[in-house]
Amino acid sequence: MRLLVFDPFRGASGDMVTAALLHLGADREAVVSAMASVVGEPEITLVDRSGIRGLSLKTRARPVRRTFDEVISRVNSARAPEQAIAMAIRVFMRIDRAEREIHGESAHFHEVGADDAVADIVGACTAFDSLDPDGCVVLPVSLGGGSISGTHGTYPVPAPATLAILRESGLSVSLGTVSDGELCTPTGAALLSEFSTLPGLRDLRYSVLAVGYGAGSRNPEDIPNVLRAMVIDSSDPGETDAVDILETNVDDVSAEVIAYTFSRLVGEGAYDVSAFPCTMKKGRPGHLIRVVVPAGAGERLASVMARELGTLGIRCIPAVHRFAAERSVREVPVIIQGRERMVHVKCALLGGQIFSLKAEYDDTSAIAKETGIPVRTIARMAESRAWELVRNPD
Repeated sequence: MRLLVFDPFRGASGDMVTAALLHLGADREAVVSAMASVVGEPEITLVDRSGIRGLSLKTRARPVRRTFDEVISRVNSARAPEQAIAMAIRVFMRIDRAEREIHGESAHFHEVGADDAVADIVGACTAFDSLDPDGCVVLPVSLGGGSISGTHGTYPVPAPATLAILRESGLSVSLGTVSDGELCTPTGAALLSEFSTLPGLRDLRYSVLAVGYGAGSRNPEDIPNVLRAMVIDSSDPGETDAVDILETNVDDVSAEVIAYTFSRLVGEGAYDVSAFPCTMKKGRPGHLIRVVVPAGAGERLASVMARELGTLGIRCIPAVHRFAAERSVREVPVIIQGRERMVHVKCALLGGQIFSLKAEYDDTSAIAKETGIPVRTIARMAESRAWELVRNPD
């Protein structure tokens, strides 16, 4: 597995996350284009923070506050991949839930609805999408100490919105000293929460493929004010052959709520989500909701189920062994309507031999929309071509 690891030992902000991913090797042209489409071209410079070189990013945005709907409209207009836009919207939904939890119905996003936050989040999600890791680990987040001043007055660090976002995600945190000031912003917390899919490195053996540093604006002498990010290659099969299973029965939830909950759980890193009709006590019809999640992530995703479904009890079955075939993805050229198109095909292997090939839905659906050919036909063409290439590699 090729994993992305964030080490926020000096916290995180939106610009630090984006800069760290750029320094790590994210597609700079795509990120700059995406950020420029919502605000303006950012300034990216190589700086020194207590002897550590990293990238510093400034958006040059005006101090404008926007409503949630205005922010989402701006994100949807970004010149960025669909997956990055969808991810950015989920990040703002996290912030919106935190703001509403704290302030109730709020007309504006205040600091996190400013154009610089919009640019940072769109840029970070575009960078993450370009790296396309198999998973993401966030190490304990340093929150800082002291106090901060904002639209609602002076508060102790961390900001209330930061706390609400981190509580929902279940990321591990640590407090600092008064001299630290604010280390983790709501934008940084929301991005790390959205990216996180795995509970931790634990005893995982891995090799480091790349390292990047995103610099903060301050430059203390005693510690580098940077967010460290790494791409690692895990060779330990033990990290992928165990899962947690979550189950609950519901009889008072609409189909729309169940569908939305499925989407949230998948967005939070669940491997699989399913619902089965069942008969509950007193003969009431209901559904058994079953969720397969990464080992160690059960408690975090159970809290999502509880909030969205309103269920009072969730059965948590930890560390269930899962057979996991080796997987890889190939780009397969397919001639469709006289034009060569590239389709990603997922390959499943046993003992080094491919036994299954499946075309990626995002690619086949995009081609189907463009050509008018049924998506299943596109998938069949891509998979057939992939099998030809497997059998005749020359």
